[in-house]
Amino acid sequence: MFQRTSFSLFLTVMLAASGVASEPVAPVERGYHWIRTRGYLPADFDQQIFDQLWTSWPDEQRAAAKKSDLSTRRRLTRTFYGMMPNPKALHGPGLGYVDDGRGGWVMNCLSCHAGKVAGQVIPGLGNTHLNLQTLVEDVRRTKLKLLKPLSHLGLVSAKLPLGVSRGTTNSVVFGIVLGNYRDADMGVHLDAPAPARLLHHGMDAPPLWNVRHKSQLYCDGFAPKNHRVLMQFMLLPTNGPDTLKNWEPAFQDILAWIESLEPPVYPWAIQRPRAQQGRVIFNQHCARCHGTYGQARRYPERTVPLKTIGTDSLRLRALTTRHRRWIKDGWMSRYGKDPTRIRPTGYVAPPLDGIWATAPYFHNGSVPTLWHVLHPAQRPSVWSRSENGYDRARIGLDVQEFESLPPEAESPRTRRDFYDTSRPGSSAGGHLFPDTLTAEQKRAVLEYLKTL
Repeated sequence: MFQRTSFSLFLTVMLAASGVASEPVAPVERGYHWIRTRGYLPADFDQQIFDQLWTSWPDEQRAAAKKSDLSTRRRLTRTFYGMMPNPKALHGPGLGYVDDGRGGWVMNCLSCHAGKVAGQVIPGLGNTHLNLQTLVEDVRRTKLKLLKPLSHLGLVSAKLPLGVSRGTTNSVVFGIVLGNYRDADMGVHLDAPAPARLLHHGMDAPPLWNVRHKSQLYCDGFAPKNHRVLMQFMLLPTNGPDTLKNWEPAFQDILAWIESLEPPVYPWAIQRPRAQQGRVIFNQHCARCHGTYGQARRYPERTVPLKTIGTDSLRLRALTTRHRRWIKDGWMSRYGKDPTRIRPTGYVAPPLDGIWATAPYFHNGSVPTLWHVLHPAQRPSVWSRSENGYDRARIGLDVQEFESLPPEAESPRTRRDFYDTSRPGSSAGGHLFPDTLTAEQKRAVLEYLKTL
């Protein structure tokens, strides 16, 4: 359905689907191979636990699962938690997990960085379906019923929230906590005092295909783009300095795979004359921050001050100066050889390649469509998404909008299916620049954005 991905992405996905087991030769293919075959963390659960998760569901979903055959029940389980299916092996939890060879399933990068748009799975797209907090709670509940030991996530999630809503994770705080118990050389110090403050909030996983255009990582651009920074979520105490150094070649390959990715092409009709009008307006009003596209491509990687952009500030405040300096002065940045920003002042305006496929928008995933980005006053306070729907008119998620949380969001569990912009870190405010455009100009820009 979608016409363009990189050839390397096509090749690696086809190799995985066909069951080819030989180790690839080129770094790009090896990178995807390592993600899909190596476990860098302990297993989260086994197949027995996965097959029993449905017993913890609400009444209606549990009744549907109970009367289903095993294959259908597994598909329902993946859908319930937002796991992307693996075309090679439909018996397990999908692309986001690796079989450890001992019956266990280990989370990999694709849990958050393989998503789907209009029902099609795309490795490298942020997984906006993932409901990690609910998944880990149900795994813990099921393990306790079956008298099985809890995993690291099952233990940590009792005190550290893993996500506030479907599609977002508390990833910034994960990194702070994991790094807190490491010295500059990656030595482990479990006796270190706990972080002084943790500002929990939800983050939207960005599309990986834009990494190739950047020199710095993350929405505030503070971290250097290198393979070591990609390893920070593998920093469980059991993975010591020697283990991390042994993994470096694999993560160099993983970065090569990430930088090979290309965005999918918009698959439906585009009004070309209006899109051309939109290109002119975009270049006049938006290119200064987001760059130009086509043959004259230029991306400025510009940091927009918080007081100018006006989007939610919690992400910027959540990363402590201590954590940023730990990355700057230590092994992560090659002891300062790779540039690290200790005090970023705002958020980096991202490249917009494939933006039609990357809803929801803003760093916290608070805005469901591009139309809402262009109409700040009409952004919904609360919204929920459909499973595979796509809003072609407004370009983005197919959503139901609410003025406030509906009655069915009465429990923390059911509330996660609703994006509530009143939560700390979840504001949909800011980026008011489109207010200077006329209605017709906005329509033209929206049409142009389909072409990127």
